[in-house]
Amino acid sequence: MKSNDILFKLAVIVFLTFACHLATAEPLTIPVGEFLREKLDGWEEKSFEGNTRYTLVEQGGRRVLKAESRAAASGLFREIRVDLDKTPFLNWSWRIENSLGGLDEQTKQGDDYPARVYVVVSGGLAFWRTRAVNYVWASRSPKGFEWPNAFAGDNAMMVALRSGEANVRKWVREKRDVRADLRRFFGSDIRYIDAVALMTDTDNSQQQATAYYGDIFFSEK
Repeated sequence: MKSNDILFKLAVIVFLTFACHLATAEPLTIPVGEFLREKLDGWEEKSFEGNTRYTLVEQGGRRVLKAESRAAASGLFREIRVDLDKTPFLNWSWRIENSLGGLDEQTKQGDDYPARVYVVVSGGLAFWRTRAVNYVWASRSPKGFEWPNAFAGDNAMMVALRSGEANVRKWVREKRDVRADLRRFFGSDIRYIDAVALMTDTDNSQQQATAYYGDIFFSEK
């Protein structure tokens, strides 16, 4: 066999091996909240008014994060820099036990949610340039509605992924293209987010809410 034929066959084998590897490779994922593995590493609590109680519990046959708010507002956040060019999709599951009554969520008095997950783009020393997108389980605002946060204005945009009593006490899975949402809300391509947070809060309405959060992660598709 000629040397050129041998080299050609070797090149074909290498190419096919590489192609098979690409076809079977798992999609890239970046874990943020690994509650199933009972891990809260890297998560910190920030209190705004009192403290929501966050605990790891078993619910529906798996380990999840439980949040109980009684006229309080504190959230858990994790500083993590995620490259949205590589993993633009935020994935999670959540469940609420009750919605909140009598709220106007576009006002400061009604800025309470049984569950929310949000991403933060830090402004660094220019803190006024910090931006966020809040994905919320609203009580009154209709599903799909988007609006500026009552306290932070256009720097923190709210997105009602769920609303009211629909799917209460049921687990729901979510997937959002964060890169596309940031572009739509803030008018520019933002490559990195700097933190992910979650919160169950009832301080403004003085009500009570219980929610559960499943694992949170970013993915390439």
